[in-house]
Amino acid sequence: MKTHEVVIQPGRAERHYWRDLWRNRELLFILSMRDISVRYKQTALGTAWSVIRPLTTMLIMVLVFSVIAKLPAEPGIPYPLMVLAGITVWTFFANAFTQVSNSVTLNANLVTKVYFPRLIMPLSAVAVSFLDFLVSLGLFILIAAWYRFVPDWHILFLPVFMLLALLASFAFGLFFAVINVRFRDIGQLIPFLVQVGFYVCPIAYSSRIVADKWFYKFYILNPLVGIIDGFRWALLGEKAFFNPQSILVSVLMVAVCLAASVYFFRKRENTFVDDI
Repeated sequence: MKTHEVVIQPGRAERHYWRDLWRNRELLFILSMRDISVRYKQTALGTAWSVIRPLTTMLIMVLVFSVIAKLPAEPGIPYPLMVLAGITVWTFFANAFTQVSNSVTLNANLVTKVYFPRLIMPLSAVAVSFLDFLVSLGLFILIAAWYRFVPDWHILFLPVFMLLALLASFAFGLFFAVINVRFRDIGQLIPFLVQVGFYVCPIAYSSRIVADKWFYKFYILNPLVGIIDGFRWALLGEKAFFNPQSILVSVLMVAVCLAASVYFFRKRENTFVDDI
């Protein structure tokens, strides 16, 4: 392990924060690997849960929303594929958001014992979610192959929407991570927000069915709308509904929220020890 000299002096942590963050990248890797190992430690199925959960959710949603409620699918796209694409990116966002929101409180023992840039904790929290996402994406590819559905050139944009989903989860999760340290009620609120968001976002349905409604301009203010629609478009091609305006709104809102959350986190992180 490489070592470097740290000079302790007033204000150094503030002036060299981002440099210290880069120097502690090995700690970021260690915490990420720890979270992954803890997640699957003493589990009989391990990463198979990343397949079982989205697959089960897809089957239930197909039964409830397609068979019973008769919600229309995208023209030319099997309803299970449309739903699974939405579930895949939503689960990635929801898991990362939850992990980031709880990252500081779950690492309370480290916060109270040693100094390091606290931003490392929420950064390391997304590792497990990303691993789950890759497994779920593999499930989508297998089911798409079973339907003989071959992605076209749109899939080149898939990393863009993956990155947006990651940044969105980090932006919103970072804000709740700060509040969660002071008010532990937030830990109870987060699962509720995730549950509500699941139905507010276009997962079981296509945004096409609300595109001509009067509230559509307010509907796309939800940054996850553009991200989910774009993710579907990247996987399923032109047949999937995608409004470029919605992704512009998503990019703008995620950028503003991310900048504000990082600033808020930096302003409050010195108080974490007192609040914990």
